[in-house]
Amino acid sequence: MNSVPGLTAPAHFQSVGAYEEQASDLVRSVRNDGWGDVCPSIYETARVTSWAPWLEGHGHRLAWLLEQQSSAGSWGEGPTPYRLLPTLSAVEALLSTLRNDEAAEVSHQRLAAAVADGLAALRGLSAVGGWPDTAAIEILVPELAVRIEEHLDQPEIAALSRIGPWSRGQRLFLPRGFQAALPDRVAERCRAAGGVPPKLHHTFEGIAHRLPQMVPAVPGGLLGSSPAATAAWLANETDADRRRAGTALTTLARRYDGLFPEAAPISVFERLWVAAALARPGLPESCQGTARDWAAEIYSPSGVRGAPGLLPDADDTAMAVLVSALAGSPRDPAPLSAFEADDHYDCYIGEDTGSSTANAHALQALTAWLSHRPTTGAALDTRMDLTRDWLLTQQQHDGPWQDKWHASPFYATERCVTALRTHTSPATRKAIRLAADWVLSTQRDDGSWGVWNGTAEETAYAVNILLASTHHPDGPETAQALKRAGHILRDSVRSPAPHPALWHDKTLYAPQAMVRAEVIAALELLRTHQP
Repeated sequence: MNSVPGLTAPAHFQSVGAYEEQASDLVRSVRNDGWGDVCPSIYETARVTSWAPWLEGHGHRLAWLLEQQSSAGSWGEGPTPYRLLPTLSAVEALLSTLRNDEAAEVSHQRLAAAVADGLAALRGLSAVGGWPDTAAIEILVPELAVRIEEHLDQPEIAALSRIGPWSRGQRLFLPRGFQAALPDRVAERCRAAGGVPPKLHHTFEGIAHRLPQMVPAVPGGLLGSSPAATAAWLANETDADRRRAGTALTTLARRYDGLFPEAAPISVFERLWVAAALARPGLPESCQGTARDWAAEIYSPSGVRGAPGLLPDADDTAMAVLVSALAGSPRDPAPLSAFEADDHYDCYIGEDTGSSTANAHALQALTAWLSHRPTTGAALDTRMDLTRDWLLTQQQHDGPWQDKWHASPFYATERCVTALRTHTSPATRKAIRLAADWVLSTQRDDGSWGVWNGTAEETAYAVNILLASTHHPDGPETAQALKRAGHILRDSVRSPAPHPALWHDKTLYAPQAMVRAEVIAALELLRTHQP
């Protein structure tokens, strides 16, 4: 076996049997968890706290929210712009609790102090700008700002000395770049249409005050796979619907220690992304049967939904086709045709902005299908060429790609490079070379990569990009970069800790099992790579 020049001891990274053991343990864990391994969300937990204070565990959620407040008064992870929505959500939840005298387990003085610090933080946050492209942020931010102002105008809030200066006339300015009237306009369109379209179910809490009793019940009791949307929806529903939704929320909270994730369940996304990551170095035999079972259960001729209550989308559909092929049980990519746009795929019907990673996954899926069914290629060649060329146009001039589903360009770049590497042409080779140059130029002093701080997740993506660029002219430089990266990946596996939130939903979140799969797969690729 040949190895990367300069990496003379493959076992330096992990032993020959370690990958199969790690992959098997991870697949077993994912298989046994119907909800998904993801950290709780400040935004989502605060919304449930506000909308459903009667739900079991209310006091625990209040205490947790207080614990999550930073010394600067804000809530959330990531750079300042990402903290706006979690801070608005937490402040509104605490104000709602104060107004309704539901703080039996937390003193009013403690809540009022946290609110005062949060309001002070919002003054600074409101002027920042550069807001992330997270789900429905343009609706959720003005809705929460309005709710907070309504709370501050109430006499019982004005009576609290720590908050009093903010009430009775002093307004919480709407952050620049947002439109105060947008939630009203969206609600009016829903009324004119006679209901709330499924596209808005996941973020229904942003318009729920304006549209009581306009959303039908959904299977499983969770609206749009969102705890926040569900809590907002059940506030105006019948007793039977309330019981079903309340049961679903209670069951979910028990899985996450009384708190709530950004979306639930994430099992479709988690299983597909885990299986695809582990297939890069080769699915261990012990995992192949489970991967085939997952693909069979998830694939649908009408398109794959990321969770019950969500619309079918091209990303999950493409990944189901890809994993089916990688697991040796190829399934027809025909469902992807529903998402065809002029020269690319829309992630879902009615999408406003395209996704580079969804299109990369679609190109991968079609390529993998053709490896099993080469005689069907003629009908797919044009669509694959269009998708490839569209991906090339999305590359930034200095090498990376960006995407709306992830904060880091290393994720989007790895997905695009992986999709393009089997479509050899001068243009794709140039694009991959440019991406590899960018990766080499952005490695941190400790050997890691990261958009904000070095992370094992982003280091795994960078390793994949460099290994895909086997024609890169600076072989020794690449080898040294990979060697330094190996230490980051190995340490992450040896001393596991929660991975930081980099993925976009309404706020940042971190799918832990998926990230672990990427890390152990990249480590195995380093061990077995043949130039």
